[in-house]
Amino acid sequence: MEPRNLLSGIPRISEGEAFEELLACHNVSIERIVSAPGTLSEVFEQTQDEWVLVLQGNARLQVDNRIHDLSQGDSLFIPAHAPHQVLETSESPLCAWLAVHIHPLNDTP
Repeated sequence: MEPRNLLSGIPRISEGEAFEELLACHNVSIERIVSAPGTLSEVFEQTQDEWVLVLQGNARLQVDNRIHDLSQGDSLFIPAHAPHQVLETSESPLCAWLAVHIHPLNDTP
């Protein structure tokens, strides 16, 4: 596997979000997410834990009715089943995230 700069090749999108899976290993998946300016996402309630890190830009995120203003370098842990929503994202630069999803372990052998 070759080294990669997560800030190079960020797509310029005008609406929604662009998801790119970087790694999937066992019960963990890592993706880069790019949010269009002013993104307002649906409310998510996932079965897995998620840790997000803002790579560039800014975002306002609501988790369990608490609002978090995140800037470059800020991270946040979102527990499984916690309702969360992206309320707003920056335009310049676009908001780019690193998201680590920790899926429940499968109890079957």
